[in-house]
Amino acid sequence: MRIASGARHGLFYTREAAFGEIPSAPQMTVLRHTSCDIGLSKTLFEADEIRADRQQGGVFHGQESVSGDLGFELAAGAFDDLLAAALQSDWSSDILKTGTNQPSFTLERAFRDIGTYQRLTGCVVDKLSLSIKPDALVRGQFSMIGQAVRYATDTLDATPVAAPASAPFDSFSAAVLEGGNPLAIVAGLDLLIENDLAPTYVVGAAAASSIYAGKSTVSGEMLCFFESAGLLEKFRAGTASSLQITLDSNAGNLTLTLPDILYTGADNAVPGDGPVTLTLPFTARFDAATGSNLMITRSIS
Repeated sequence: MRIASGARHGLFYTREAAFGEIPSAPQMTVLRHTSCDIGLSKTLFEADEIRADRQQGGVFHGQESVSGDLGFELAAGAFDDLLAAALQSDWSSDILKTGTNQPSFTLERAFRDIGTYQRLTGCVVDKLSLSIKPDALVRGQFSMIGQAVRYATDTLDATPVAAPASAPFDSFSAAVLEGGNPLAIVAGLDLLIENDLAPTYVVGAAAASSIYAGKSTVSGEMLCFFESAGLLEKFRAGTASSLQITLDSNAGNLTLTLPDILYTGADNAVPGDGPVTLTLPFTARFDAATGSNLMITRSIS
């Protein structure tokens, strides 16, 4: 008996012209990933009928939904389409800002060793998380919400476009500016982009008719070594600041700019006799000068 191996798992995507509809003769693109659990789930509901034998009146499938996470190691040019989708925007002169254009994708998961292909339609990026830690590659996760799943024994595209082969960004080549000044005491930085998506359902269909987007929220947490009260004072006084994170590699660089942030906490607990760290959660606010709460700039070598 042959079983599927994760080492043979493939993942491909194409943008849909209409929500939930696979393009005819789609040109798929390879999607680099470290993990993937995007799949189908359903609600269940029970009949309330009272029976003399105490048995359930029935259990039934309800609404369908597609959801899950796609883990990745961030690399120059490799995830530009999904970065744009996470901000619901399009690249303009290599700059990306938060917008209102919500694209949907058809994803295909390939289990080649057992000849099974999983087609996920109407997929939209709900959340994007990024994590920058010392002595590590820059890792992230796209959380997706979609409409429907179908299964097939053949692929949508036998010759998909290869993904850029650029090496992942690492923390050694990263730089952080806080309030416009270099910050050399960062011991970790996490960023979360949320679109507050929700599927909408109508009578007569189990699958979502559309996916509704709520407010764009950008937040994060920075861990620093405690060397002065400067950052603590910004939290105490409610002083606005900014963050700029630059990731560099031989293939290009990516700069994430949060032009207006507010620290929402500051914890300098001493759990033992090691180095004292400062934990600073923050939220990004709309900046009138840039017209966005987040701006991403790319440069491909």
